[in-house]
Amino acid sequence: MHLLRPLLCKSSLCWVPLIAALVILAPRVAQAEALLVVEADTGKVLQADNATYPWYPASVTKLMTAYVTLKAVKDGRMSLDTLLTVSPVAASQSPSKMGFRPGTQLTVDNALKMMLVKSANDMAVVLAEGVGGSIDGFSAQMNQTAQRLGMTQTSYVNPNGLPADGQITSARDLAILARAIIRDLPEYEYFVHIPSIRYGRKVTQNFNKLIGRYPGADGFKTGFICASGYNLVASATRNGKRLIAVVLGASSGQMRAVRAAQLLERGFANNSLAWLRPSLGTVENLVPIDASPPNLRDEMCGGKRKRPQSDEDEDTVASNAGGSASAGESAITFYTAGLQPPMAKPSELLAAAPAPSEPIPVYTGPTKTGPALIAAVAADSEMQTPRRKGKKSQVAAAKKPDTAAAPKTAAKPATSTHANAKPDAAAKPAGKPVAATDKSAAKPAKPKAAAKPTKPAPKSTEAKPAASRS
Repeated sequence: MHLLRPLLCKSSLCWVPLIAALVILAPRVAQAEALLVVEADTGKVLQADNATYPWYPASVTKLMTAYVTLKAVKDGRMSLDTLLTVSPVAASQSPSKMGFRPGTQLTVDNALKMMLVKSANDMAVVLAEGVGGSIDGFSAQMNQTAQRLGMTQTSYVNPNGLPADGQITSARDLAILARAIIRDLPEYEYFVHIPSIRYGRKVTQNFNKLIGRYPGADGFKTGFICASGYNLVASATRNGKRLIAVVLGASSGQMRAVRAAQLLERGFANNSLAWLRPSLGTVENLVPIDASPPNLRDEMCGGKRKRPQSDEDEDTVASNAGGSASAGESAITFYTAGLQPPMAKPSELLAAAPAPSEPIPVYTGPTKTGPALIAAVAADSEMQTPRRKGKKSQVAAAKKPDTAAAPKTAAKPATSTHANAKPDAAAKPAGKPVAATDKSAAKPAKPKAAAKPTKPAPKSTEAKPAASRS
């Protein structure tokens, strides 16, 4: 009868209590975002929104890949110096990746650094094949580990998080995994908070924007595919207390960092006022929701938003998040007014350059130290050098046929220059000396410039695929 009472009420105001109740009771997945912050040592939940709603993990999958690999190292089944080989399967993975050719060898140590900082999908497969023999074999180990840790909402089918229907997790399970990394692998935890790496000439900053910007930030991983939105598992430590924040389904790379900073800031500020809030228990006791993961593809990548399935595009979309970040921060400030001291806006904090740090060198081949390491880094840099020269020589080679053809087809330059004025503008000076040699003395450099790339075309064609690897 209580449910029928609004139907019998003549006033539309009678609907308000029922609607309000439905809003409170229904899962809040409509906002397409899952948020969770917990204490790292106790697992105590400080805030949870959609924390047990199934979600596509994207590249935060690589945290489990790292855990299984480092557990094998700790158990003595392999070492950080173990050499792994890039297979054709690994080389065929979609970006973000290092782009090494099949047959390239590198250590477990370097593969882990490349995977966790650059989010390299090919390195995840290299590790999976090295530890589990194959992607399927390693995925079975990932699933066994997830069950052992109590990640009851998680299943894996690949080691890198590229789109797959069976690749599912939740904010709850990711917090459990982050706690396991801290608890079980403290000697290897530095892998998840490396600020940047240098491969040859190229420096790659960690995609986790909190590292080097947010005070106390000390680890973990980002992820993005169209179906999941922008994901982040982050942690920070202040005054001896460490918190873990999980953000799933944010609208941009910048927004996921802002959301995580808000969660962490509120968690640190509210510790002294915990008695004002009802207890949410521990992360393991959060009740899973039986549902299908939301698919955010249309929202994230529909229409004109053409985004690659990787974190490498986050800088291009970060500038679009400024307005919504401010709105979100205003709401947070209003919600916590009077409960905590005012905090600096996370969007402003995260827009700054990261704290200066020396990139950690990564390289191919066996483990090297001292002069051998310097030589290895120099060798990788030398391999990258032709890529830049190749681009220049390719442009020069494209112009060379126009200038070389001008003397042979003396009757045709007039029509070709009028038809394509811009492309042949650079070729005009080379054509004029044929008709008026008395004016060519002032322009002797043009034939030399054309002569620079002495048959570079074969090099440029080899270098072009390599350029796409970066």
